[in-house]
Amino acid sequence: MNAPHVAAAFPQQTRSFMPRPVTPESGLMKLSVPNFPTLYRELHAPDLSLIVTGPSQLEPWRLLMRSLFDRRAWMGHPRIGPALAPHLLRLPTAAPIAVIDTEDFPYINRADLFLLSRCKYYFKRELPPDRWRLFTKTAHRALPTRRFRRQSPLRHFIDKIRPISLGLPPVSMHMPTTELDKTADIFVSTGVGDTSTVRQAGMSEIVALRERGYRIDIAEGPLSPQDFYRRCAQAWMVWSPEGLGWDCFRHYEALGCGSVPVINQPTIERHRPLIGGVHALFYDPEPGCLSGVIEAALADKDHLRTIARAGKAHVLEHHTLEALGRYVVETTLGAQP
Repeated sequence: MNAPHVAAAFPQQTRSFMPRPVTPESGLMKLSVPNFPTLYRELHAPDLSLIVTGPSQLEPWRLLMRSLFDRRAWMGHPRIGPALAPHLLRLPTAAPIAVIDTEDFPYINRADLFLLSRCKYYFKRELPPDRWRLFTKTAHRALPTRRFRRQSPLRHFIDKIRPISLGLPPVSMHMPTTELDKTADIFVSTGVGDTSTVRQAGMSEIVALRERGYRIDIAEGPLSPQDFYRRCAQAWMVWSPEGLGWDCFRHYEALGCGSVPVINQPTIERHRPLIGGVHALFYDPEPGCLSGVIEAALADKDHLRTIARAGKAHVLEHHTLEALGRYVVETTLGAQP
């Protein structure tokens, strides 16, 4: 049960469950029967105020079957522990439960519907504006119908769902602390192959802009955090199209570096959203819209500088790990008597 958001906001009050080691000196962890009584006692500790977990994604029997046929599990490297631990929350607990689901997909797995019923709040990153779509092909065989929405017991749990952002990653400590000189109009550091068609369509416009003389800095391969953040800071804008999910670390990292993210229009309900023209620039998916937004923005660099500064302040206030941890705790415990 790991909650980095909450641990960042409340380091002294947070306890994370870790499996017991094979031997103290080995550093290898194992999933064994003695681990679960320990976790069960933690979940019923009298001083426990809140339980925070992520989703499991698979039913317990599927997890166990995977473990039996995974030799890494027998060598002390199980991948089953973090996924199996949330299933202990099927049992009574001493404190309310909050779920933080930052996965790429815009639905809740069937294996995690019990968490939705047990939790006080379910924080979902890729949250469709129509929340019933979270149950498409999980609780319902297709898109939830009117009859399903009217009769399903899940209707009692819709109001538990809240949006949450990815926010800044832990490596954001490497971001520049001062504004750097702008040496590029737009920085591009995103994979195109085997990913979102939004990226594939946008890259052709980015290349066309470069051929017309715009200063386009395109990363040709993986970058260290320091190099990535430096090149973000040296560009007026950072192209940040959606990948497997719409929300992306890059949205917030660009602003943290003093650049303006250029993002395709939001497709999800967002927590403390970036506002177009205030904290970020958004473009429609139709051909020509991306290049049009970039060209118009570069014509008024004072406005770009204003957006970057306002966006950075917004991100540092609402989208750090600490800020997101406070949001989860205050939202959940604030609803308690």
